[in-house]
Order: sequence, then structure tokens, then C-alpha cells
Amino acid sequence: MRITAEHQIHIEQLKVLARVGVSPAERRKRQRLVLNITLWPSRDLRDLKDAVERTVDYCAVCRSADKFITDRTARLIETLASDLAAHLLRTFPIRKVGVEIRKFVLKRAAYVSVAVTETAAVN
Repeated sequence: MRITAEHQIHIEQLKVLARVGVSPAERRKRQRLVLNITLWPSRDLRDLKDAVERTVDYCAVCRSADKFITDRTARLIETLASDLAAHLLRTFPIRKVGVEIRKFVLKRAAYVSVAVTETAAVN
């Protein structure tokens, strides 16, 4: 009998700098964003046999997410979250990804965030 399970890898509060904002003035200077990323690997974690090459390299995910966000300019964090999720699905052996982006722009709120979850297309 095979037991099914949901396995995740979670990256909490990855700090990045990005040019994002509705106004040109807001996009002129990079601002701090915080990312939370949850990955559902394509391979069952019970099948890894303790071999790093069989899992999702979360250090590589962090580097890729940071570069992806840093290399672009967007008006909306909604766009960044959706585009980053699609990028990670294309780049890593994952079947599903959740991305939350936090932006610190409102004086009376700790942050504003957008969260998206994307699933790889099944062929």
C-alpha cells in the first residue's frame, strides 16, 4: 500500500530589493520587499534517499527569485508575484508554488501583501 502525502518546502521572509510602484517616483529607487515562497516538489520527499541532487535546491530558488525580482521593474506587486510564480515553475522541478510578496508602504500598516498560488500544467 502506498501512502500519499503533501510535501512542501517553505522559504520564509526572503528580503529583496525591487523597483516597484505605480508612480515613476516610487519606482525610481529600489525598495525592500519580503518574499515567502512555498514549493511543492515534483518528487515525493520520501524518495530522495538523502541525496541533495534529487530535491529542489532552495538556495538556488532564493538566488533565482532575487535575480528575477531585481532585474525587472513593475507597477504592481500583483504582477511581480504572478510572474515570479510562473518563473519558478518553469525553472525548478516543482508542481506547485505559492508566492507572497510584502511591501512596506503604508504608515499605519505593518505591510501590504499579495499572495498567489500557481500549479504546473499537466501534459
